[in-house]
Amino acid sequence: MRRKALHRRAFLHSGATVAIAGPVVAAPALAQSAPEIRWRMASSFPKSQETLYGAGQTLCAYLAEATDNKFQIQTYAAGELATSRQALDVVASGAVECAHTPLSFHTGKDMTLAFGTGLPFGLNARLQQSWWAHGGGSKIVNDALKAFGAYGIPAGTTGPQMGGWFKKEINSLDDLKGLRFRINGLGGPIFARVGAVPVDSPHADVLAALESNAIDGAEFLCPHDDERLGLFKAAKLNYGPCWWESAGMVHLLVNLEKWNGLPKAYRAALAHACDAVNLGVLAKYDAINPAALKRLAAAGTVIRQFPQPMLEAFYRAAVEHFGEIAAKDAKFKKAMESANGFLKDHIPWLQASDQPSDAFQIAINGRA
Repeated sequence: MRRKALHRRAFLHSGATVAIAGPVVAAPALAQSAPEIRWRMASSFPKSQETLYGAGQTLCAYLAEATDNKFQIQTYAAGELATSRQALDVVASGAVECAHTPLSFHTGKDMTLAFGTGLPFGLNARLQQSWWAHGGGSKIVNDALKAFGAYGIPAGTTGPQMGGWFKKEINSLDDLKGLRFRINGLGGPIFARVGAVPVDSPHADVLAALESNAIDGAEFLCPHDDERLGLFKAAKLNYGPCWWESAGMVHLLVNLEKWNGLPKAYRAALAHACDAVNLGVLAKYDAINPAALKRLAAAGTVIRQFPQPMLEAFYRAAVEHFGEIAAKDAKFKKAMESANGFLKDHIPWLQASDQPSDAFQIAINGRA
């Protein structure tokens, strides 16, 4: 289990201690191995998404402190250096050294990248991290990124998200026929298969689209972010679970040539900073979402669950969709078999541990 606290100043101590313990004549080599480096980071998040945009800023602050300000990265919001969906492009071209972005934004280049964020009905946040670190996920996704001259490190996981906001009750698949639903990422094709009309639009336009009836429903992120965006003002019914994104892992993408050119101690410092931020984002969302959910309920939001038959239909549609992709894409098939196998292996453990414990806590502490 990870240590709950990480002293940021300790990131480089292991490498620095070895160098300092060496002969005095090694000092010039040490100076050469710790050059001053200045990078830019293209974030896929606007400043209004203060948790995820702020995660990039925190990462840069950790890195600067760990290297005594010798290695600094400056964060730029979405649209300043690149749009949200251009983050991988500018890293691949070398125009920007790194980017902070969900890999699901870049599946048009390679569907295997989807596994970096997590597939619909896929791994939850905890299992996503475990699969990445110990189940082969890092190699699978980074092998795909290598084709674009990039290297990825997890740097923020949102965990469970809100479901869909709707203006009318959703009781069956018939209620989705022709319904215009704002969704980006991997869930769109699944909604299309069951009769809805997915609309991929910038988050800043969603509330106005709901209010003008240009769309009939929408999804965005977590209770905290959905509240800030104001979706509850135009749609009172929120249906879950958010089966289309259960992990929400975000990555730091680094130009591969730049990554390989870093001194070893700097690579370690950057990786540890990402690790700390990855844990910190999940912890923050788990801290701020309950209060946001309570405020949403007080403002009139009605929380409901998709009926079981609908969930099963969504699941069948997802299996069919990804099966068709796997039949044409060997890399995607390998990644899917790896992630699905990892999940199936963990089901007995989840049934023996999390499920009964969570059910009991909800039953006892959820009583009025």
